Amino acid sequence: MPSVAEPTPAAVPVITTAALFHPITLRGVTARNRIAVSPMCMYSATDGFATDWHLVHLASRAVGGAGIVMAEATAIAPEGRISPGDLGIWSDMHVESLSRIARSIRENGAVAAIQLAHAGRKASAARPWEGGRQLALEAGGWQTVAPSTVPFHDADRPPAALDAHGVANVVAAFEAATRRVTAAGFQIVEIHAAHGYLLHEFLSPLSNHRTDAYGGSFDNRTRLLREVVATVRAAMPDDAALFVRLSATDWTPGGWSADDTVALSRTLPALGVDLVDCSSGGLVRTQQILDGPGYQVQFAARVRREAGIPSGAVGRITSAAQAESILASGEADIVLLARELLRDPYWPIHAAKALGVPPAWPIQYVRAET
Repeated sequence: MPSVAEPTPAAVPVITTAALFHPITLRGVTARNRIAVSPMCMYSATDGFATDWHLVHLASRAVGGAGIVMAEATAIAPEGRISPGDLGIWSDMHVESLSRIARSIRENGAVAAIQLAHAGRKASAARPWEGGRQLALEAGGWQTVAPSTVPFHDADRPPAALDAHGVANVVAAFEAATRRVTAAGFQIVEIHAAHGYLLHEFLSPLSNHRTDAYGGSFDNRTRLLREVVATVRAAMPDDAALFVRLSATDWTPGGWSADDTVALSRTLPALGVDLVDCSSGGLVRTQQILDGPGYQVQFAARVRREAGIPSGAVGRITSAAQAESILASGEADIVLLARELLRDPYWPIHAAKALGVPPAWPIQYVRAET
C-alpha cells in the first residue's frame, strides 16, 4: 500500500497587534498563537489506552484554533494513575492510540503536547463522578507510594515511602515514557510537578519528611524533580520543547511557597526547560486558596520576571480581554485555559473576533464566518 503524506498543518498566521495571537517559538516548536489547552483529565481510558473520546476531545480544540493542545496527565506507571480511568504510557502498546491523537492535533494546525505524571499518594482514587475517594484494595485500588508515609486524607491507606530503588525507578519510568510520547509525535512534553502529585510531594516539607538525599533541605527536596527534568530532556529530540508544571504555592503555612518556586525555576533553564506552567495548590486539604479571576497570574509574572524563564498562566482565565492583558503586560508568555475551553472549544476563534483579529477558521468552516 503506498504511503499517505500527512496533510500540511495550517500556516502560522501573520503577527497581529493582539499579543494573544502572536506566534511563539519555544526551542524548535512554533505555535500559531499564545492559547494553550490546559491538561484536563477525562478519566475515560481503559487500562491506560486512549479512546475515540480522547481523539475527538483533543482534536476538536485544535480545530477550534488553540495554538497548543495538551493531552491530560498521562501516567508513567500503573500505580501512578489518579484513577483506573487515567491515560497511561507505561507500555509500548499505548503508543499507537496516542499517535492518532498527536497526528490529528498537528493536522489541524496546533502543536501536540502531553503531560507526564505520577499521582503518588493521591493515586488509586475513584473517578470524580464516582465520589473521588481512595479505592479499597478489594474494589480495584492499589498501594500508593510517596516520599513519606503521610496520607493525603486521614481515612486513606498510608502510602509506602519510596526507597532508593523506588526513586530510581520513577526517574527511569519518566525516561521511558518520554521516549514513547516523542515516538507518538508529541512536540511538547510537560512534567507534572504540581497539584499534590508525586513530584510535588517531594518538593513540599508538608509531605516530604525524609532524612536522606531527597528530603530536608531545599536542594534535597528538589533533587528528584531536577533528576527527572535532566533525564527527560536527554530523552527528547533537540527541537522538542519541555515544560514543567509547578504548584507555585501550597496556600498553607510551612509549605512550598512562591519564593521556592522562583528559586527552583532559576535552575530549570540550565537543565533544558523551556517554560514553567504556573498553577498552585492541591497538596493538602487544609489549603486556603485566595481564588478569583486570574488568581494564579501573579505566580507566572514572578517566575517570568525573577527567574528569567518563559512562563504560562492558568486559572480562571475566561475572556479575550483578560487573556490579552496578561500577555500584553508581560505577566506570562502563554495562557492555558481549561474549563473555558470545555464550555467553548471555539474560544480562540471567538477571542480573535473580540480582539479585532481575523479568525483562523478551518477551511471547512469558512462558510460560517459570515
